[in-house]
Amino acid sequence: LSSPSGLTHESHRKDVEQVYLRCSEGSIEWMYPTGALIVNLRPNISPASYKHLTVCIKPFKDSAGANIYLEKTGELKLLVRDGDRSPSRVYCFGYDQGGLFVEATPQQDISRKITGFQYELMSKGVAADLHTASAPCRPCSDTEVLLAVCTSDFVIRGSIRNVTNKAEEQESIIHVGVNKLYRQKSKVFQLTGESGNWRGQIKTLLECGVKPGDGDFLFTGRMHFGEARLGCAPRFKDFQRMYKEAKDKGLNPCEIGPD
Repeated sequence: LSSPSGLTHESHRKDVEQVYLRCSEGSIEWMYPTGALIVNLRPNISPASYKHLTVCIKPFKDSAGANIYLEKTGELKLLVRDGDRSPSRVYCFGYDQGGLFVEATPQQDISRKITGFQYELMSKGVAADLHTASAPCRPCSDTEVLLAVCTSDFVIRGSIRNVTNKAEEQESIIHVGVNKLYRQKSKVFQLTGESGNWRGQIKTLLECGVKPGDGDFLFTGRMHFGEARLGCAPRFKDFQRMYKEAKDKGLNPCEIGPD
């Protein structure tokens, strides 16, 4: 977490401050913004790998006081306009497309403003999974499912207990009852005290029209800004079939108990 403050630059309202962030994910909070910030993302990896990275930012819900631009060789492209209240909106771009330039907007009272956002750096392949521009609700092929089992942040067998649709955010929250937990990167799925069952929530796009239904599914996906995002989710019986067929041919990319 980086927390610069514009009050230290009150007498120099056009100052530009450089901020260097070494972590692959985190957040920046700019209190009382004046002038501008140049946000330099410098992860602890080989510079040769930078071209394979995608940067995603998610503004805080109450972020205000500055515009956020993508800057490259002096040219600015507006990413987030001050006052834009798009809930849960995520903005992604290639690392080599430029850096972040955060410019304070004129304010009568800067002490009431705080600009902030979360950021994540990830490989371009992972980012493509999260932000598929075409057919985001398309069912996964057998090959995609088997690969998702090996590479996803979470893999569970479970059922859909309920679905909550958030029209304003254009998202659906899938309330999942877990029958078997194969893997989870973060503790999204936890034991509930009352029933002793594993439960958790997975988010997906509202347009995909997920509805409660009978039967078990194999839920896979990735963690994104602390939330579980749905990837491939075949019915479990279909996963059993494709896993067995691949295993019999020696083509399954990794081992996982299908039962």
